[in-house]
Amino acid sequence: MDTMPKRDHIIVVCTANICRSPMGERMLAHGLAAEPPPLDRLKVVSAGISAYDGDPASVNSVRALKSVGLNLSDHKSQQISQELLDKAFAIFCMTQTHRTLIEVHFDHVPRHLYLFRELMSGDAGIEIPDPFGRELREYEACRDSMVEAIPSLLNFLREHYPQYAQSSS
Repeated sequence: MDTMPKRDHIIVVCTANICRSPMGERMLAHGLAAEPPPLDRLKVVSAGISAYDGDPASVNSVRALKSVGLNLSDHKSQQISQELLDKAFAIFCMTQTHRTLIEVHFDHVPRHLYLFRELMSGDAGIEIPDPFGRELREYEACRDSMVEAIPSLLNFLREHYPQYAQSSS
């Protein structure tokens, strides 16, 4: 009998889980909702490397997503944990530091651990800078850099997740 939990989560990771990763979570979940099964059943969550549990999303993150029709007002931050990692099919981090900290501090890390913009083609920068404490336009630029990456993440998941879902059921 298989005792490993089903890996049906995608985790988006940043530092405090109040700016970048909540925006990425909601935008990726929005994209996946339009996909056929099994992709539409993936659960997208976000977490922070050094987050406090229960903090709301930053005001400017809420505003940046509201302007594209997505609601972030109900977000509550959470710390990354082994329990979350054990449910994850893939993890998408904002910076190389986030990825390295996950690799160093956890025993079991999903095979699919990437930066949010890493799977894009071309020579686009792959790290997403932290807009915390800055003007709304910095949050909008952060949001837009994630929007650019969503098609590459969806393509990756279309290619890899259906085979996993079939083999694990």
